[in-house]
Amino acid sequence: MPIAESVATDCSDRPPGRQKGSNVRALNKDPLVWGRYVAVAGAYAACYELTRNFSFSHWMLPAGLRLACLLLVPRRFWPALAVGEALPVAEMAALHAHAFGVLWACLVSIPTIGLCMPAVIWIRRHADLRRADGQINMNMIMVATLACALIGGGASTFTLSIVQMGDGSPNPVVELQDFLIYFLGQYLGALTLTPTIMAMRERMAALPGGIVTWHAVRSSPLARDTLLIVVPSLAILIFLASQVVEGTAALQSVRMAMAVPVILLTWRHGWHGSAVAGMLASIALASTSSFLTEPLMIQAQVVLSLVIFTSLLFGVRVARRIAANHPVVLKGACREPSQR
Repeated sequence: MPIAESVATDCSDRPPGRQKGSNVRALNKDPLVWGRYVAVAGAYAACYELTRNFSFSHWMLPAGLRLACLLLVPRRFWPALAVGEALPVAEMAALHAHAFGVLWACLVSIPTIGLCMPAVIWIRRHADLRRADGQINMNMIMVATLACALIGGGASTFTLSIVQMGDGSPNPVVELQDFLIYFLGQYLGALTLTPTIMAMRERMAALPGGIVTWHAVRSSPLARDTLLIVVPSLAILIFLASQVVEGTAALQSVRMAMAVPVILLTWRHGWHGSAVAGMLASIALASTSSFLTEPLMIQAQVVLSLVIFTSLLFGVRVARRIAANHPVVLKGACREPSQR
């Protein structure tokens, strides 16, 4: 979110009568503008590195950060986002080039956000981020999530196929299962972060001056239900998961039960509840993984993905009902960020 918020204030249109060329020349001479690009690239690189450190193949949090930035950050800052993602990726590729091959290092250094940009541009041309009534266009966000997950999963699968093991061991054999695992990781990672970032941005815009205060958090029904219902429920389920034997039906039942708080908060708070509870449930589910690509874990993640997806779509209807019963003026929440 700090990336989107830092650049959202700089999205005003050009004054009438000014030419685009003069604007470009003015921007090139303005050190503050270049400073903003550097700040965006640096902030995105730091957030990307942070989310990547908590990710694995079938739970990729950078996918959620990537999509949220493409939806919220003005398009003129997209090159800075690409640079911000390329820096940590290129560093990782350089460190492992001797193990997996120079060709792999060159191709994996291409930032995935650059591959996703054309898809998001095309989607934004056919659908706005918000509907005519000011409500979030969740259908568009879900389509963008699916498209970026397919692109990210395909890119990861392709780079895996060109690995040349430097120690002489057999090169990995790519199968359909590999693509499905990468796709699930990108998809669930986007469902974990993107809706939550969108929800928090919308709720912050509704606060006086857009400033989060302790009184606002304490008086928030969503925060209260999250702390009193979702967090204790998931903590109990995590504890139960640690007490049962791996690979049993009991463990799988505990994992499936982690989707219940998502449904409950959706019913009470609309898609904002879906986003927050879905993020916490996804984190809780990931914490029960005993080893990478555990088949039962992947099955549970598929179920949770479907629950979050359905809850987000249904949550928009609930949000409309809540807005009709308790009308609130969202200052700036209904304004779509400039994509110039």
